[in-house]
Amino acid sequence: MELIVARGREDLVKARRAGTVALVPTMGALHEGHRSLIRQARVRADQVVVSIFVNPLQFGPNEDFSRYPRTFESDLDVCRAEDVGVVFHPAAEDMYAPDRQVSVSAGEMGRIVEGASRPGHFDGVLTVVLKLFNLVQPDLAVFGQKDAQQLALIRRMVADLDLPIEILGAPTVREPDGLALSSRNRYLSGDDRRVALALSRALRAGAAQLTPAEIRRTARAVLDEAGPGLDLDYLALVDPATFTEVSESFEGMAVLAVAARVGSTRLIDNVTLTLNPA
Repeated sequence: MELIVARGREDLVKARRAGTVALVPTMGALHEGHRSLIRQARVRADQVVVSIFVNPLQFGPNEDFSRYPRTFESDLDVCRAEDVGVVFHPAAEDMYAPDRQVSVSAGEMGRIVEGASRPGHFDGVLTVVLKLFNLVQPDLAVFGQKDAQQLALIRRMVADLDLPIEILGAPTVREPDGLALSSRNRYLSGDDRRVALALSRALRAGAAQLTPAEIRRTARAVLDEAGPGLDLDYLALVDPATFTEVSESFEGMAVLAVAARVGSTRLIDNVTLTLNPA
């Protein structure tokens, strides 16, 4: 199957085939985690569209937009290997007019946990995702669980705006040493990488505990042991639907989420666990 590269709405319309369409939104620098999303999409749909667009709206003024890895040609090779039908690769000026006025607000849920550290980030994420939904017109879309708060907010946007799109979450893919796959991992030095492994160790240790207090305390101890090379942003045990902190009496599924800077690289990770009644 020949891979089609679409640059705008007209290209997408021409490339569309009969049957169901799955969208896999990415910012490129594709790795095995993205491949897992594509494979899940391919199982569920007749045509898979992968978008590759480094979205300027979701980067803050002191973040890594300018140095975010851009590897378009190798990304196309990945898509060909995974039998992707269409790659949507728009230009920023085509996605956002200079006089753009309207954006999506992520609301209060977008201002807590990850949103508290990155003001406006989730407004930018939801704005570009809604635009991609409108342009591609997919029946379903696949997102990674590693960005758990993003996934929860996209599901909330789809529900609140009555969008006829099924949202699928795919499990986090990890490297053999436990580090969650990320396009930013390439920035880690050897020493940085060893320090970064404290994130997944902390999540595993916390998830093995029984109560919210024990979970938080155990995970935090592991992160503290990592030393000054790890600058913790947050460690949060939250309701996966609202991303508010859970109480000691909380029952059901919860997400233990962490964000930290290792060297010059900011990393996030999370694990889902179940809190049972006493």
